[in-house]
Amino acid sequence: MGGYVVPVTQRSVPVDAYIIGAGPGGLATAAALKARGLHGVVLERSTGVGTSWRGHYDRLHLHTPRELSGLPGFAIPKEMGRWVSRDDVVRYLELYAAHHRLDVRLGTEVARVDRSATGDAWTLTLSDGTTLTAPYAVVATGFNHTPREPDVPGLQNYSGDVILARDYRNGSTHAGKDVLVVGTGNTGTELAVDLVEHGAARVRLAVRTVPHILRRNTGPYAAQYTGIAVRHLPTSLVDRVAPVVERIQTPDLSARGLPRPSTGLLTRVERDNAIPVQDVGIIDAIRSGAVEPVVALREFDGDTVVLADGTRLQPDLVVLATGYSQGLEPLIGHLGVLDEKGRPVERGGRTARGAKGLWFTGYTNPISGMLRELSIDARKIALSMAMTKRREIKALRRRTAA
Repeated sequence: MGGYVVPVTQRSVPVDAYIIGAGPGGLATAAALKARGLHGVVLERSTGVGTSWRGHYDRLHLHTPRELSGLPGFAIPKEMGRWVSRDDVVRYLELYAAHHRLDVRLGTEVARVDRSATGDAWTLTLSDGTTLTAPYAVVATGFNHTPREPDVPGLQNYSGDVILARDYRNGSTHAGKDVLVVGTGNTGTELAVDLVEHGAARVRLAVRTVPHILRRNTGPYAAQYTGIAVRHLPTSLVDRVAPVVERIQTPDLSARGLPRPSTGLLTRVERDNAIPVQDVGIIDAIRSGAVEPVVALREFDGDTVVLADGTRLQPDLVVLATGYSQGLEPLIGHLGVLDEKGRPVERGGRTARGAKGLWFTGYTNPISGMLRELSIDARKIALSMAMTKRREIKALRRRTAA
């Protein structure tokens, strides 16, 4: 963790809350709690903060500008540039933990969360069987926790080379190859561009749902500012206006196999957690023919890939950029706080019915920017926890006085 060691004096301070996960959400929450005089202990299963960021592909940069991506109480240093790289995000998180002198316990994996035996606290069972109990708990394991392997017929018996996006680092080892990328989110489109830039012989992009593509920035104006502005507008209004903006920003790629999207932009964000693709080269790559959109993947058949229109391909490599699930079921699935998609029914300062004292952060993919929303959630959680503690102390005093 960048040489940062939790001060010994902090170890003896009573714990108000255990926070599961030392990514941006967990660290931001711990800092916001500390600002309100609460002691949150961050539990992280790996050996450093920002684990998911450490595992991303090499060329990744934030799609949100530095000025809108800093966490509470410590801005991202200017020398990291406006579009912060993966390595600098990790370095920033290390600096953030050190700046706030956060209590982060590494190598501590939480396997299950339960109500305590007394019913007035939360007990965390660790992977080694030991338990920790505190009045409150915050789950911040992240939106991109468990890579989702698509349920495609024949995948398990496919004899060709397949990798998940989480295992992709760069295209240097794939020069000269024929590659099929499956998935048209920000990750899939950026990996397609990366493969082209590293000399892949052919790159095809399998498209199930046509994505909305917007310029990451127009001059100094970042797309995130628009995302913030429209987030609370009526969905139907944004869906009607978005195509006009897209026609201005994005050329018609229909002749290259990628038609205009038929789904509403904000509808897709709210329904599928699918934010628009930020263009970092995919438009030019498709226009030039370097990346070829094809129809969706249907099945694997021996050494062959079969597309939805019956086309049969034999690429040298298939890259599956099919997203993530939150993987919360083993941890809290028994508590009745998840929806049908496995995501928390409440987030930020709200707690689910029957789960007082248990908060969640980082389980949506907001159009207004993930890091910005994590910061907002952190402050809401800290306020809610502080008010809850205050009410509980007053109630205890009344009972004692009686």
